[in-house]
Amino acid sequence: MAGKKQFDVDIALDAAMVQFWRAGYADTSLDDLSRTTGLNRSSLYSSFGDKDSLYLRCLDRYAARYGNRYDQALSRAPEEPLQAVRAFFEVTLRRIADPEVPDGCLIAQTAMAGPVLSPTIAAHAREALGSQHARLRNALNASQLAEADAEAFAVHLTAVNQSLAVMSRSKASQEQLRTVIDISMNALSQALQARS
Repeated sequence: MAGKKQFDVDIALDAAMVQFWRAGYADTSLDDLSRTTGLNRSSLYSSFGDKDSLYLRCLDRYAARYGNRYDQALSRAPEEPLQAVRAFFEVTLRRIADPEVPDGCLIAQTAMAGPVLSPTIAAHAREALGSQHARLRNALNASQLAEADAEAFAVHLTAVNQSLAVMSRSKASQEQLRTVIDISMNALSQALQARS
């Protein structure tokens, strides 16, 4: 029975995550959450706490789900840094192309809405972006880039990755998104060649 309850919680969290991702925190009401999760308000509160608590759980779930995919993509960075960073971007492009999830990125949306969100949620979004930056910096450090170059490219690639999510919300084509990636990959390729 415990397994079934956990499975139901997972389904409800996924539904809430997609609702927040699609509409944003401010434009998601408790009625929206009840409708999408199939839980009444009382059950929502007893299972997840208030709206902020539920949002934080959804943000953590999102960050873990895609963070694991990014980690896997970047695991080849010491041997094949360009291919690893390209695989990192492919994770984002696959998410953008997935018809089962909304356009954009829950973390990017949260960061942009930060000024009108609670300080806890805004800080959580900054931490999630910081994790993405650290993930890229560690991968680039492992590729033997100079530390300053690894840091600079980690900042740049994090910004590019988030811009892909924003562009996808405005219906940019896959070709346009790949052009943005290619320009960054060319710059990284030159930096890696210069290190040799």
